[in-house]
Amino acid sequence: MGDCIMESMTANAGSAYTAPFQEFQYCPRFLSPEADLEIIGGRCWIVNLGIPMWLLKFSQWIGISVFIVAALILAILSHSFLGGWAADQKDEVVVRSLSKGPSDPPVFAYWISGTGGDSRKILRLLKAVYHPRNHYLLHLDAGCEALERKSLALSIGSERLFRAFRNVDVIGQSYPVDKTGPSAVAAALHGAAILLRLNANWDWFITLSASDYPLVTQDDLLHVFTSLPRNLNFIDHTSDLGWKEWGRFDKIIVDPSLYMENNTSLFWTSGDRKTPNSFKLFMGSPWVILSRPFVEHCVHGSDNLPRKLLMYFANVAYSAEAYFQTVICNTPEFQNTTINNDLRYFVWDDPPGLEPLFLNQTNLKDLIKSRAAFARKFMESDPMLKKIDKKILRCQSKQWCFCQTGNKAVKNSEGDPCLSWDNVNIIKPSKSVLSLAIVMQCSIFRWSARQIVDRVL
Repeated sequence: MGDCIMESMTANAGSAYTAPFQEFQYCPRFLSPEADLEIIGGRCWIVNLGIPMWLLKFSQWIGISVFIVAALILAILSHSFLGGWAADQKDEVVVRSLSKGPSDPPVFAYWISGTGGDSRKILRLLKAVYHPRNHYLLHLDAGCEALERKSLALSIGSERLFRAFRNVDVIGQSYPVDKTGPSAVAAALHGAAILLRLNANWDWFITLSASDYPLVTQDDLLHVFTSLPRNLNFIDHTSDLGWKEWGRFDKIIVDPSLYMENNTSLFWTSGDRKTPNSFKLFMGSPWVILSRPFVEHCVHGSDNLPRKLLMYFANVAYSAEAYFQTVICNTPEFQNTTINNDLRYFVWDDPPGLEPLFLNQTNLKDLIKSRAAFARKFMESDPMLKKIDKKILRCQSKQWCFCQTGNKAVKNSEGDPCLSWDNVNIIKPSKSVLSLAIVMQCSIFRWSARQIVDRVL
């Protein structure tokens, strides 16, 4: 059934866009959502000028004038997309200089998802969590217009840093996703499968939404994770289901976003079912940091459990809050690799609703004290983000290329946000890294103590 879900998701997604575009140099890879992960392009796209033929026939001089103007516009566009192309040979050297080994910092694979109207938020989030060592896959679902998706890809392609390291990819044409249904799980698994196919050297899979924002620098996060066992999974989980056992797991839903062309809300059926006894249900936060071995287990299905659970959760509401938790806690190979902490900061209403509250400036002190790695949810262009940049991330243009000021990167005197960079294999943690390190050490201590107890028992 796992294959059926993925096939129904990709069969309606279509292919990536081609006409009326022309291929130019690299922006991000513009990926098709097809199951074979065909790469469409690997170059930047620019809009065909589309000059009407009748205008060229009207007058020889008008035709010549239009041709000259079109050539000038094309030259300007080409310069804007290809700026710094002469340095691409140097960029390739930078790419090859990335080192990967047991003593080197880890590599994160980010799956950043959003819907219509989220492209600017995703771009800002991308710059806030960017590091040349990592890999990034951006996904805008079927609620996004084609033009917005193309605009996001072009914006990424205009940044010389992204062109140099070529570690940011965009799903070309997407598919429907309902975050309250199993299509959200299918989307995350699809993103994980693409990242596994594109690159073989990342260590952890991190899921973020367009409404998320980091509370630590990437250097701090990489520094803290460097000393950790690479098989650990940071996933909030509990087997205490409470009212959700009968109110959610015993109910049967249908998610049309698995097979429709547009985002469609799920609906509840009149039937119900008993809680299964062949496996134990767990639930928690849908936002996770998963190890590569566990992601491979879920995607490749080394045993039948991931597929079996995917079949079950295909009819469960909010299955993204339970699928990975149930798989990992029912798999002996991985059930002792869990850290019961998703490293996220949320604020819930009282009583809690289905979604956390939007954060505002009244949450700033608690947010700083939280020692979390990420927080959500934020409104677009919320002044709170600028304060996080200033008080927490403490961006400085001399430390790393991207430093957010609103939606713009701090640029040097020559107008390029990143004409040069340091050795990307050397991590430069800030003074604030101690807070995250303390949280991590406490989590690891509890995990180690649990391992000892399990051995004794």
